[in-house]
Amino acid sequence: MLKNEQERIFIIKPIHGWVSLDLREVWQYREMLYFLVWREIKVRYKQTALGVAWAVIQPFFMMVIFSLLFGRFVNVPSEGIPYPLFNYAALLPWMLFSEGVMRSANSIVADGGLIRKVYFPRLIMPLSGVISPLVDFVITFLVFLGIVFYFRFPITIRILWLPVFILFSLITSLAVGLWLSAINVKYRDVRYIIPFLLQCWFFVSPIVYSSVNLPRSWHFIYSLNPMVGVIEGFRWVLLGATPPALISTVSFLAVLSILLSGLHYFKCMEKTFADVV
Repeated sequence: MLKNEQERIFIIKPIHGWVSLDLREVWQYREMLYFLVWREIKVRYKQTALGVAWAVIQPFFMMVIFSLLFGRFVNVPSEGIPYPLFNYAALLPWMLFSEGVMRSANSIVADGGLIRKVYFPRLIMPLSGVISPLVDFVITFLVFLGIVFYFRFPITIRILWLPVFILFSLITSLAVGLWLSAINVKYRDVRYIIPFLLQCWFFVSPIVYSSVNLPRSWHFIYSLNPMVGVIEGFRWVLLGATPPALISTVSFLAVLSILLSGLHYFKCMEKTFADVV
C-alpha cells in the first residue's frame, strides 16, 4: 500500500431513538438490488415446463371464469365495457400487487443466511420482491392488448397515465410488504396467513364488480382500501371507465399512511433481523 494512500474505515453502529430512512444508502447498493431482482426472476422460471406462460395462464383463466359467472350468468354491470376487458383490466394491478406482497413478505426469512453474514440496507430485500413481478405484468399487459384488439375497443390518450397507477400499485405492495416482512421474522406463521389475507382482500376490491355500483355513502369508507383507487384508476386509464378522482385520492392517502408506518416499523425491527432470523 502506498504511504500517501488513506485507508477508509467504515463503522456500522445500531440505530438508537427515532429511526431515519437513509435512501442514499439504498441507492449506493442499487447493484445488489438489481441482482436480487434478477435472481427472483430466474428462480421463478427455472426448470418450468411452460416458462413465462405461467404469467398468462392464471389471470387469463380467471378472466374467463369470472366472465362466465359474473358477466353472463349474474350479469354484473360493467359500465358499458365488455366484461372480459372490464375484469382483466382489474386483474392486471391485482396480480402485480398480490405477487409483490407474497415475495416481499417472505424476503427476509428466505434470505436469512445472507442477512447474518453481510451488511446491506435490509430495505433492499422487500424492494426486490416488489419489483420482480413487473416482468409478469408486462407479459399479462401484452395479452390485455390482444384482448383489446379482439373486441376492437379504443385506447385513448389517457393511457399516458398508466405509469402513475403502476407506481401506485407498487407502492401499495411495498407498504403492505414492509409490515408483513418485519412481522414474519418474529412470527413465522404469518406466511400461512398471507394467502388467506390476499383472498379476502381480493373480494373486497372492485375486481369482479365496479365501485360505482356501491351506494355513494359508502365510497369514502370503501376507498380506504388502497387497491380500490389502483383498480379503478387502471380501468379509467385503459378503458375510459368512471374517473376515480375522489376514490384515488382517499386510497392514496390510505396507502401513504400504511407506507410511512410500515417504513418506521421495518426500520425499528431490522436491527433484530440477524439475531432472530
